[in-house]
Amino acid sequence: MHVTVVSSLDVFSRQKACAALAAGGPPGALVVFHDLLEDGLVIRRVFQEGRRLERAESRLEHGCLSCTVRLDVVPALARLLNSGSRLILGLPPAVASATAVHALRRSLGDSVTIDSVVLACGPDALEDQIWDHHTLFESGFTPVADDDRTPGEFLMGELSFNDTVLLADPDLVPVDPGARARGIQLIKELAPHAAVPESSGEIRLGTHNLADATARTMPGSVRVPAATSSPFTTVVQKLERPLHPERFRHALAALAEGCCWLRGRLWVASAPGCRIAVQGIGPRVWLENTGPWHIGRNPLPGVPSVHGPDDVLEGHPDFGDRGTILAITGDGVNAAEIGALLKACELTDAEMAPANSFPDPFGLDQPTETRLRSTS
Repeated sequence: MHVTVVSSLDVFSRQKACAALAAGGPPGALVVFHDLLEDGLVIRRVFQEGRRLERAESRLEHGCLSCTVRLDVVPALARLLNSGSRLILGLPPAVASATAVHALRRSLGDSVTIDSVVLACGPDALEDQIWDHHTLFESGFTPVADDDRTPGEFLMGELSFNDTVLLADPDLVPVDPGARARGIQLIKELAPHAAVPESSGEIRLGTHNLADATARTMPGSVRVPAATSSPFTTVVQKLERPLHPERFRHALAALAEGCCWLRGRLWVASAPGCRIAVQGIGPRVWLENTGPWHIGRNPLPGVPSVHGPDDVLEGHPDFGDRGTILAITGDGVNAAEIGALLKACELTDAEMAPANSFPDPFGLDQPTETRLRSTS
């Protein structure tokens, strides 16, 4: 069975995208919607050419989004495998498409071919959603009270993993043409790999490649878009020396200010053997210890040597693949100012002396994740 997976923040964008996909493809496609409501109630509906073939309800003991996928979405598709039809899967709002794709591949294997993974969104609302400091639950996008992701975190994960973005302008309220055009430009800057139509209702699908999609979402991954004439730009900075933890802690707030998306990896002198992934989406920034660095002699005491290549930083004769690489995407970001700010965070010659040690303000000397900032 060939499946197109559709994710979204809201049911309106999802319905509109799925309807366009069904109308724009070969006839006879099955459209399957799953919705998670309060108290673990899951509603499943199956349509074909505008006719409802099935409606069913089930109640989950633990009503979370991943359980909805595992206990309802996957079994429903397994039951429909022999229908011989193309299938359009509309996920419950705020369910990550990666969760569904991995679950389908794990349970159904080669019996399912994922043709495309689509994010349906209204481009005029995208920038506001990225900067929304509320959780998905607080903003009304999910009934799961303990889901503390922000709308921006969900959207950035989908923009990284998915191969297609379909524009789903709302029918209920007028669309601001300026905000819409700006949103499309932002989508193209954040997801340069994705197929993005120029107008609502246009269908131009990308092709799903699980290995590429997974690589794009790995902590610390940096993918750089081609230069555009958009107001949004991406600045990339690389540093060879470790960062002074306190100086970088103060610089991080300035880096994140006004930046839609900050990502990359850090070499911090307080945890020199640890490859620290950093990500900032709208009002939130977090760091994660993702394990040891790779090859090279040990320039600082206590730094282990682990053999293996790195995907972006070139090897250094002393430092191996250790180093800092950051990509900052925003409106009017200044490369020179960012470069100077980061350069001032590097250790000096005197600070590079082996006898020096540094406090760890981030608490990242063990594999973990630390949320650093959440502003209103």
